[in-house]
Amino acid sequence: MNYCDSPIHYRRRPTREVAVGDPARGGVIIGGAHPIVVQSMITSDTMDTSESVRQTLELAAAGCELVRITAPTVKDAANLRNIAGELRARGCRVPLAADIHFKPEAAFEAAQWVEKIRINPGNFADGKKFVLREYDDAAYAAEVGRLAERFAPLAVRCGELKRAMRIGANHGSLSDRILSRWGDTPRGMVESALEYARIARSAGFHDLVFSMKASNPKVMIQSYRLLAARLSELGPDWSYPLHLGVTEAGEGEDGRIKSAIGIGALLADGLGDTIRVSLTEDSTREIPVCRELLAEVAGLAGKGPPGIEIPPPFDPFSYARRPAVEIDLGDGIRCGGSQTVRVVVPERAASEAGGALRAGSEVQPEAIVEELEICEADPSRELGVSSERVLVTVKDGLDMPVIAAFRLLAHRLREEGRRNPILLKDCLAPPQASLAPSRAQLRSAVALGALLVDGIGDAILVRNEKDARASVKLAYDILQAAGCRSFKADYVACPSCGRTLFDLQSVTARIKARTQHLRGVRIAIMGCIVNGPGEMADADFGYVGGAPGKVNLYVGKRAVRFNLPEADAVERLVDLIREHGRWIEPGNGRQ
Repeated sequence: MNYCDSPIHYRRRPTREVAVGDPARGGVIIGGAHPIVVQSMITSDTMDTSESVRQTLELAAAGCELVRITAPTVKDAANLRNIAGELRARGCRVPLAADIHFKPEAAFEAAQWVEKIRINPGNFADGKKFVLREYDDAAYAAEVGRLAERFAPLAVRCGELKRAMRIGANHGSLSDRILSRWGDTPRGMVESALEYARIARSAGFHDLVFSMKASNPKVMIQSYRLLAARLSELGPDWSYPLHLGVTEAGEGEDGRIKSAIGIGALLADGLGDTIRVSLTEDSTREIPVCRELLAEVAGLAGKGPPGIEIPPPFDPFSYARRPAVEIDLGDGIRCGGSQTVRVVVPERAASEAGGALRAGSEVQPEAIVEELEICEADPSRELGVSSERVLVTVKDGLDMPVIAAFRLLAHRLREEGRRNPILLKDCLAPPQASLAPSRAQLRSAVALGALLVDGIGDAILVRNEKDARASVKLAYDILQAAGCRSFKADYVACPSCGRTLFDLQSVTARIKARTQHLRGVRIAIMGCIVNGPGEMADADFGYVGGAPGKVNLYVGKRAVRFNLPEADAVERLVDLIREHGRWIEPGNGRQ
């Protein structure tokens, strides 16, 4: 199965055009040859009309082209009429999307007032009790038939009203029926979405957009690739656009880097027609990140060497690290084989950053590039590598996109039967002037993260960020976000929305302040039950809004503490981590 035309030559995936609203009156077209649409979501209570209008106007002024609003109940969905009416009266024509989860009736109501409906197949008219049972083919078909009875009328109604629809599958919120047959996997996400698409198509409805969101960039990338490949197999009539996003990416640098890896890697392969960067911050702050990310990917995506085509030198649909021999980098640092991915720095950066970072820190340079034996190769030619016991990298100055260059290098090494470890670089021509930190962060995260998720790379070198300390920290942050190395706690934190039952930004900050030193511990911070046990996927511990002012705590997907007062819940989370043997006191050494 092919998920894109070429792993080394950028070609945007051809898709249907899906209109959201009337393009002549402020609507947008997703897909085709149209620019990638930037979207976000307001955070207010949908019943608060004035605040919902205010936040939508702020997003529109920031450059958001499609605004999503939660509609958890029929009452909320009905108030979309007032919100849309006030916005149109003020001259704001930005199209609106209603976010629907458990209530099909809310979707029917919302479709009257907004231009797009988003449904989550795992939550919409399907069963989810986290109970596995066996379905024979007849029982499975009967369940799908029951879904069709609930869902097909919505597709018909959306067609009548000229509404678009997003079928948005999320990792961790698949139905029990899908889990029983496919597991909590990219395959399960894809099959769940395709079931709903078949029902919509049988009703004559085609204004569909798909999404395959996960908080783990590896899972997210594999899911979108698999979906693109399956849609291609089904034929050109199935060329629906894709909405890209890393769900629950978190806040600050971590959220930006995670999003850059997941969204950027797919955009660089020509996938994606609309994006959202989901940050646990004010939603207006998502828009500049989207714009910067699109700009950086445009600079990284391009054509590889003319006349050369290769198959992907990796499995696009499941992660496996490229086999490499293990070599010594000096000072007891080993690279390749089963070793972790190493952080290499220029001598200048080591001298500037080393003294400040080395005192008991996990975040420190591990090798100096000028002191290593490295073969610098042009992967468009025979490599001429004399030994497997040296690092190989792409030569500076070549006129190639960096992602394509290293994929071609991995292909050449495999073709020549060599297992040299690869040193990844985030650029093939170091910037002449200092980049803004936000640009350097996104550019390096896309270039290195896309390759690491492919399983390519045994050491990394960050050069886009000129500040020595920041470059070392950025290297470790990219490795953590790509799931290659852990040096601190990892957080799955949903962006705020109208369903949220506590202040996500302040609570996330409090939890981070208490737990960030817990290397290898993954903590989910979820504002409500919609993003509760399912969306937490593979988190170790969860902090979930259960009711206003009340919090439930989870171990994995199992709730173990209920209705804790919010004022006490962070410390009770610490107690829970301690009970399970995962707690260390700050400053007591490495975990």
